[in-house]
Amino acid sequence: MQPTVTSQPVATSPAASLAAPHAPPAPTSDSKSNPNSPAGAQTPKGPDWWLMMRAFLTQGKRIASFAPSSRFMARKILDGIDWAKAGSIVELGAGTGPITAEMVKKANPKTKLVVIELDPTLCGRLRDRFRDTPNVEVILGDATKFGELLVERGIPKVDHVLSGLPLPSFPAETRDAILATAARTVADGGTFRQLTVMPLIYYKMYRRYFEDVRFRFVPFNLPPGGVYVCRGFRDAPAK
Repeated sequence: MQPTVTSQPVATSPAASLAAPHAPPAPTSDSKSNPNSPAGAQTPKGPDWWLMMRAFLTQGKRIASFAPSSRFMARKILDGIDWAKAGSIVELGAGTGPITAEMVKKANPKTKLVVIELDPTLCGRLRDRFRDTPNVEVILGDATKFGELLVERGIPKVDHVLSGLPLPSFPAETRDAILATAARTVADGGTFRQLTVMPLIYYKMYRRYFEDVRFRFVPFNLPPGGVYVCRGFRDAPAK
């Protein structure tokens, strides 16, 4: 696994400083009537690993990982979700969609899956991949504003927030705002789930925001990583 955003936290490549960044077009909210229409997204060319690598090299800290999440990582972030009860889930920074694909396998067809991706090329790959999946809505937009995007679609609450955003690299005020939005948006009993490719390094940071933080290590990923499963948002970050 924008502002993944796309796709799973945070390793900063030296090459990122050498490549000339290309700012993506200003993100917009796509039409609710045809949520997987191609408006704004770009036609993707090449395999998933190349799309992720190119995004990582050209966008630096906007992209959290240089490779798509493995199937082991995708399964781990979903582990423990009660699919019989889950009515809606939002995924922030979906990359090329390995986690989305695993959700589609597990979720009830009536479960609403909202997938937000900032990079137009990666969004194009997602739309192509899930165009025939009615319960998946792929949004080309800024995942740091996911609360607004959900409200526009009449979704005040979700059961789980899955984040591939490189939160540790964000300014503190942006990170605070994202997690505060998650706290308002997650229904009672729900979770905030954060991917990382730097196992346990940021455990203390997430403990500042949540009462209960569990870490799940995923060795079979490139690079090795894991998942923070967080509950009980603190009203103010602990010092």
